[in-house]
Amino acid sequence: MDGRHVEDLLRELAPRVLGGLLRRYPTQFELCEDAVQEALIAAASRWPADGVPDSPHGWLAAVAGRRVIDAIRAESARRRREEGVALTTPAGELLAAAADADRPADQDDSLRLLFLCCHPALSGASQVALTLRAVGGLTTAQVAAAFLVPEATMAQRISRAKQGVRAAGAEFRLPAAGAEYDARLRAVLHVLYLIFNEGYTVSSGADLTAPALSDEAIRLTRWLARLLPVGAPAHSEVLGLLALMLLTDARRPARAGPDGRLVPLAEQDRSRWDRELISEGLALVERALPVGPVGAYQVQAAIAAVHAEAADTDATDWPQILGLYDLLERIAPNPMVALNRAVVLSQVRGAAAALAAVDELATGRLAAHHRLLAVRAHLREQTGDRDGAGADFRAAAERTASEPERRYLLAKAAEQAERPGEGPTRAAVSGRPARPGARSPGPGPSRRSRRSPGTG
Repeated sequence: MDGRHVEDLLRELAPRVLGGLLRRYPTQFELCEDAVQEALIAAASRWPADGVPDSPHGWLAAVAGRRVIDAIRAESARRRREEGVALTTPAGELLAAAADADRPADQDDSLRLLFLCCHPALSGASQVALTLRAVGGLTTAQVAAAFLVPEATMAQRISRAKQGVRAAGAEFRLPAAGAEYDARLRAVLHVLYLIFNEGYTVSSGADLTAPALSDEAIRLTRWLARLLPVGAPAHSEVLGLLALMLLTDARRPARAGPDGRLVPLAEQDRSRWDRELISEGLALVERALPVGPVGAYQVQAAIAAVHAEAADTDATDWPQILGLYDLLERIAPNPMVALNRAVVLSQVRGAAAALAAVDELATGRLAAHHRLLAVRAHLREQTGDRDGAGADFRAAAERTASEPERRYLLAKAAEQAERPGEGPTRAAVSGRPARPGARSPGPGPSRRSRRSPGTG
C-alpha cells in the first residue's frame, strides 16, 4: 500500500481509536489525543515500508494504549491516578474486548468525539483546530499549513483547546436527546461549514482556495451523515450541508484563471464545473428537502442547486433564488444572508433596488466589511456611477486580506477610472437584469421550484 493510501486509512481510523481510548479514560482527553497522534506518526513511518498489519485498527489501539499507560506511569502521582481510573471505570470495561475487535460502540464513540471537539465552552477557532486534529487525524503541522499559520501558533491553539475541554469538565458522552443534542449538533455542523468555507475562499494569503480544507470538510460531513440514524430530523440537515458543499465545490476548477486571477460566477466557464459532484449534490437535495423540518443548510443547498442547473447566468431562475433567500432570512437571519439576497435582488428588480437594500445594511456591523463594499461597488457600476464604484472597489481592496481578491478589486477600480460617468443603464432603471443581453427569467416554476421549500 502506497503512502497516500496509508494516510487515508490512518485518517479514517484516528477517531475510532481515540474514541475507544476515551471510553476507558474519559477524563484524559489531552493524554489520549497525544497518544493517538504518536501512534499515527509511528504507523505513517512504518507501514509504507513494512506493510499494513492484518488489523490496522488493533495495531493503532495497542500502540496508543501503551503510550497512555506509559504516560500515566511516568507521572509522580501514578498510583493515585491509576486507582482513580480503576474506581471510575465500570467493571465490564475492565474486561475489554480484543484490541482488533470492531465494537458496536465505535459509531457512538465517533459521534461523542465530534461533539466533544465542538464543545460550546471552546471558541470557534479552537473547535475547528481540535476537530481537524482529533477527528480529522491531521497533524499539527498539517492543520497549521492549511490555515497558513506557523506550526507553533497552531500548536498553542490546539493546546488551549484541550485545556478548555478539561477546564469545562466536558464529558465523553452524547448529549441527551432534545434541546441539548440539537444545540450541540448545530455547533458540529457550523464547525464543518467553517472548515469548508475557509477552504473554498481562503480568508488571507496568496491563494484563493485551500482544497485540502474543503476536501476534509466534505469527508467529515460524509462521515457524520453515515453516523446519524437515517430518517432522523437532523439527518436531513446534514445531507443539506453535504449537498451545499458538493454543489459549491463543483465550481472550484472554474473560479481562478491560469494566472490565479479570481473569476466571478457570471464569468466562469461552466463546462469546467465538476458534473459528478453536481449530480451527487442534486440527488442529495432531492433526498434532504422532503424529510424533516427545513433547515438553513437545506435552503442554501437548494440555492446552489438552482445555480448548478442553469446553463449560464442569464438562464438562472433568479426569482426562484430570491424566494429561497427570503425563506433563509426568516429561518436563519444574519447580515451576510441579507447581503447575498441584495445581490440576487439586483438580478430581479434592478441595481437601484439592490443598492437601497445594501444601504440599509451599511449602518450595521457589515458597514466596513470588504464584501459589502465590493457588492456596493458592483451595483454602482451597474447604475453608471463609476466614481462611486471605483471608490468602493478601492476601499474593499484595502480591507481584504486575500491577495487574489485584492488584485481583482484593484483591477475593477482601475477599470472604472478608464471609463468614467456613463450614466445609469436602462437595466438599472427598469429593474431588469443589468448584465448586457440578459433576459428576465420566465414566470413559470422550474422543476426545482416545485420541490424547494417556500416557493409553492
